[in-house]
Amino acid sequence: MARYYRADLERNQPISTEITAYAVGGLLYLYRQTCDQRYLDQALAAARFLTGHAWDQSAQVMPFEIAPSEFTYFFDCGIVIRGLLAAWRASHVEEFLAVATALGKSMTQDFVATEQGGYHPILSLPDKRPLPRDPLRWSRSSECYQLKAAMAWWDLSEATGDSSFHLFYDQALAHFLPTWSDFLPGHPEEAKVMDRLHAFLYFLEGLLPRAGDPQVEAALCSGIRYAAGNLHQVNSVFKRSDVYAQLLRIRLYAFWAGVEDLDLPAALSEATMLEKFQMNSDDPRIDGAFNFAFQGDALSPYINPVSTAFSLQALDLWRIYQEGGKQPDLDLLV
Repeated sequence: MARYYRADLERNQPISTEITAYAVGGLLYLYRQTCDQRYLDQALAAARFLTGHAWDQSAQVMPFEIAPSEFTYFFDCGIVIRGLLAAWRASHVEEFLAVATALGKSMTQDFVATEQGGYHPILSLPDKRPLPRDPLRWSRSSECYQLKAAMAWWDLSEATGDSSFHLFYDQALAHFLPTWSDFLPGHPEEAKVMDRLHAFLYFLEGLLPRAGDPQVEAALCSGIRYAAGNLHQVNSVFKRSDVYAQLLRIRLYAFWAGVEDLDLPAALSEATMLEKFQMNSDDPRIDGAFNFAFQGDALSPYINPVSTAFSLQALDLWRIYQEGGKQPDLDLLV
């Protein structure tokens, strides 16, 4: 799956392993909700690309992009694991579990930053040397958002029965939990604050496996309000669809977990705004997809697979809530 499609240029960006994994999760969510075999077939085809083409068995590496394979990201590896485990649960193809497990182990060995603490965000390939961190670029930092990637260890423990993976998740939780209140706004430019909101909401998602813990519950409740407050301060200039989708999703999951009462006016507002990002077009590459962002009053030229996966799931979760349904399993969270 390409990182995104440039509608103005009619051109896809390079293939991304992370984005492909998100597509696996999104397609499997659609399959679970519709029983349409096409979604399952395409999800498994994407998962086979990750295990059969992208995965470097000899180096035990999942690269960021395939051509060229210059870097590997801690965050992306976690998302790939979660996508492969979703494919394994749907198909029982052992290759998906095997590669996910091997990748999870490589994360515990290659990315741990002993002196700096936490995890190296990016390693160069093939030498696996950490790149310098940049505090103004969230993807080049090791901050609280990395907890979403650490969810992969929790999922691996559930899938394999290996309790050491739970331990790695809990270590990541202990490392990141005290740090979240300093993450926002984090940048002098409003558009960059919106980007950091996207990352911060990853952190809130990463808390969900331990939602019953009092410290985690407090962080979830405070974090949702913190994210919403920052969103309202910066959304006049730049609005990202994935941010609205993530905020709506975390509100609903926190409500279903018994952690936070649902702010109905806020949830309705976010769902209403989210619908405005969906595209109608005669071009099948665009039709039905969710645009990446509004820049002022104009939609961007970026058609984003992740925005689409997050948005369709958020709106479906909102439908389930309105119909009085139960929370879908946490492992379905894209």
